[in-house]
Amino acid sequence: MIKKIIVTFCLLISLTALAQEGTSSPYSFYGIGDIKFKGTVENRSMGGLSVFPDSIHINLQNPAQLASLKRTNFSIGATYLNTKSKTETQIDKARRTALDYLAVGVPLRKLGLAFGLIPYSSVGYKIQSVKESTNSANETEVKTNQYYGIGGVNKVFFGVGFGLTKKINFGVDVQYNFGTIKTTNTTTLTINNDFVQDGTRELNSSNLSGVNFDLGITYQTKLNKKLSLFSSINYTPQYNLNVNNSRTIETFQSLSTAGGVTSTVQADVADTKIKIPSKLSFGTGFGETKKWLVGAEITLLNTSVTNNRFTDISGNTFENAVRYSLGGYFIPNYNSFTSYAKRVTYRGGIRYENTGLVIQNKSITDCAANIGLGLPMRGTVSNINIGLEVGKRGTKYNNLVEENYVNLSIGLSLSDLWFVKRKFD
Repeated sequence: MIKKIIVTFCLLISLTALAQEGTSSPYSFYGIGDIKFKGTVENRSMGGLSVFPDSIHINLQNPAQLASLKRTNFSIGATYLNTKSKTETQIDKARRTALDYLAVGVPLRKLGLAFGLIPYSSVGYKIQSVKESTNSANETEVKTNQYYGIGGVNKVFFGVGFGLTKKINFGVDVQYNFGTIKTTNTTTLTINNDFVQDGTRELNSSNLSGVNFDLGITYQTKLNKKLSLFSSINYTPQYNLNVNNSRTIETFQSLSTAGGVTSTVQADVADTKIKIPSKLSFGTGFGETKKWLVGAEITLLNTSVTNNRFTDISGNTFENAVRYSLGGYFIPNYNSFTSYAKRVTYRGGIRYENTGLVIQNKSITDCAANIGLGLPMRGTVSNINIGLEVGKRGTKYNNLVEENYVNLSIGLSLSDLWFVKRKFD
């Protein structure tokens, strides 16, 4: 088990080291960027549901579900993102690869412990804006602005879940947030197709840090001999991220092939605090354990309190957000000896959300359909989880961007029995 963890970790680091940008969205300019984490691959494949307990998979959305773990588990996941961005006049494509999570879960009698790393949000965009006008001397001026951003926020977490009764579990996790976001705005000017010699470049850097915690509770009971009912509540109180900001203004030679910097000024900018909204999720589902389950979940976020990294970022507002998820899974026969296909877990779900971001008085929405497979590894309870997500965010109207995306996620869930006393040497 330990060898598998080390080998898998090294392979994934080598694959993701070449692609550190987890998004290509211009909407990631605001707040702390795109919120990328939506659960493990198996949860995302069901539309983001976290209501179902699982004895061999880590649930990273509700710490109370950790009490259901029966085996030590190592989970790691990554996503290949393929996005087509459209405006009323232009179309662009982008591809990214991103690490989604890295976690270890350990069951200890009535307790379940978990710790790991989650890349929580991501900033990544490259935008060019060209504006043409006529000056007082009747000359044609073309102003070109180029915007570039990279970075995001990561979470290191430690969680514990324990059984209060046979039907009720409670859990809590503590998360340390850290990260750096860097943005660059470059401006050049031409008059009658001739470059003005000097251009300007604004370089911004924000270092973010802060601590938060999550609370969760789950309830499970039998409806009859086969059917069970599942319910869960997850709450994250509002918290602040401390943002240490810096800004540099450079003047450079537009005509120079090397683009040499002619002057540098350190601008005075205030450090800020970003308010991360409180979150309340509640869901319910029913089904036959190890056979089929269906459920629904609603998540409410007080996003209207959120603000941007710099006080002079404008053009947007925030409103309260809501997310609806519906999904489930089906296993034809989990202990079949004759058919591998019958042991596969087939997952599916849909998701719709108002992200809470408002631009040009237009609420940015996001909707997606998900399918997935849980492929058992021969001779073990470990499995490979594959998920496919097809969705759309935003709109191409009102001078905005419509993003059509197809995301392929792959996760490894390696499970084994640890801390078992041997009967024989």
